[in-house]
Amino acid sequence: VQLQASGGGLVQAGGSLRISCAASGRSFRSYAVGWFRQAPGKEQEFVAAIRWSGGSTYYADSVKGRFTISGDNAKNTVYLRMNSLKPEDTAVYYCAAGQGIILSNLNNWHAYGYWGQGTQVTVSS
Repeated sequence: VQLQASGGGLVQAGGSLRISCAASGRSFRSYAVGWFRQAPGKEQEFVAAIRWSGGSTYYADSVKGRFTISGDNAKNTVYLRMNSLKPEDTAVYYCAAGQGIILSNLNNWHAYGYWGQGTQVTVSS
């Protein structure tokens, strides 16, 4: 499966942004899709994940209540809606997909086999 992330940009603190991850080559059905981010000089960080079958969602504590991950079956696309953005949310955001990922591993980027190219999100103070 090929993943294409898009929708990043520059936004002021407190603003909102929605980024997308579109899949081609294969349906997201039976996959888990996750968003990770990496800020300059920092390690990759789990943000959110969704299990396509059943629609269960999972979030990092740092974004819980502000970010929402969702999927559109018809468009084979996963979205990450980001509200109340903070300067510390500034990072390159990557989407990833994988099959057979157990619950405890959804926040582990090693568990995902497919990655998009990343989209830059910059939050100004």
